[in-house]
Amino acid sequence: MRGLLPAAFVAASIAAVLGAGTTGAAPILGKGSVLPEGTELNEEALDQPNELFASELAGGKRSYLLNLGDLLFSSPEILGGLARQAGISCNTCHQQGHNNPRLYVPGLSTRPGTFDTTNKLFNPKSDNGVLDAVTPPSLRGARYLAPYGHDGRFASLRDFVRNVIVNEFAGPEPSGEILDALVTYIQEISFLPNPKLGADGRLTAQASAAARRGEALFAAPFRHDPAMSCASCHRPTGAFVDHQTHDVGSGGRFKTPTLVNANFNAPYFHDGRFDSYAQVVAYFDRHFDLGLDADQQRDLVAYLEAVGDAAEPVVRNTVQSTLDEIAAFVSVLDIAIPEHNREIVALTVDAVGNEWRELGENFPGRGDTSVNGGLSERLRAREAARGAVLALRRVAMAAAAEDFAAAAQAFADYRQHVASAAADLKQAEPWSLYNPAIRAAHFAAIRRLAELAK
Repeated sequence: MRGLLPAAFVAASIAAVLGAGTTGAAPILGKGSVLPEGTELNEEALDQPNELFASELAGGKRSYLLNLGDLLFSSPEILGGLARQAGISCNTCHQQGHNNPRLYVPGLSTRPGTFDTTNKLFNPKSDNGVLDAVTPPSLRGARYLAPYGHDGRFASLRDFVRNVIVNEFAGPEPSGEILDALVTYIQEISFLPNPKLGADGRLTAQASAAARRGEALFAAPFRHDPAMSCASCHRPTGAFVDHQTHDVGSGGRFKTPTLVNANFNAPYFHDGRFDSYAQVVAYFDRHFDLGLDADQQRDLVAYLEAVGDAAEPVVRNTVQSTLDEIAAFVSVLDIAIPEHNREIVALTVDAVGNEWRELGENFPGRGDTSVNGGLSERLRAREAARGAVLALRRVAMAAAAEDFAAAAQAFADYRQHVASAAADLKQAEPWSLYNPAIRAAHFAAIRRLAELAK
């Protein structure tokens, strides 16, 4: 779920749709928003970008730092000012560690999928007075893609992460543990498997004939400079990057982006000026005088599409997948409570509490006319989610009082509640927003209410 419901009109309209009523009917959503009207955070999406971790792909398990980083990535509490108030987290711009092609904040975005990271709205101290929106990139394979930032100003991923927290979003200085966890999480995010691309960066037999012709063009020397080719910057054996910045006529020097899984990274270029590979290829053909005819351009596009593909780019959100993610997040308390780590306990309880609130909001209440049937099941599911939030609060209260024995007992009670709550949540799933038809009807009702409120 990853905190995709902080937009102001969503919070207000859900309250209107759900209404107030008997126990279990009132909204669970805890935070409103102070973002500009017209903000789009892609909150309606049910299918989410697939997120695979290197340790699990290798047959291992998630570490404490990975789970902590994953949790912090979804936590507004590590940011500051307006971002925290609005419920914005790292995951808002990088959904499931990927990107957010529909992200749009009026005054900060030049088009969907772009965002000005130096603005007065989130941190006046970092405002450069220019609308210079960039595309929040996918973080898949980030461990191979240094330097960091579109202009490559950060050699260290750790320095880049700190800059995002402190300078871009006015957050407090993060502890070493928080930075370690976030870096671990980002470095664990893997490229998605692509059966058309071999480990050596060469196309496999599953690629089309057009793509293989494009592969030859990709490696061919430019006619004006035999020392250059597409592959000289996008090196197939090196995750299709060269770890350098280049001026390709787009307004400055920017680092070479990877082409792996790039089918899902649009819009393209640092400022998102291009919607498609065809536009990108046409631009390079003009700028570098490549002399490509129409057939060659199509073959080069076919090659990029083959390199940029993935076997399973998105996955469907379900009750079980949400419970699994919550379980991974909350497992951080297995370490934080015995270590008497009050900061991490507080951050975990806050982030997981938000996840439970959003889970509960996926079960429409009594006043929501966008769904028929399953009312008793939906109300039980909402109560189950609310009970989990309350159980977690007891953990945080005990830890804040430095009674870690009580915190451990409260955590055990929380787990017992979740074990029994899971059945109620799954039973209500057919009448929830995990059902695509009900989700569509629900958000259509929200949009109608938003229009009436104007």
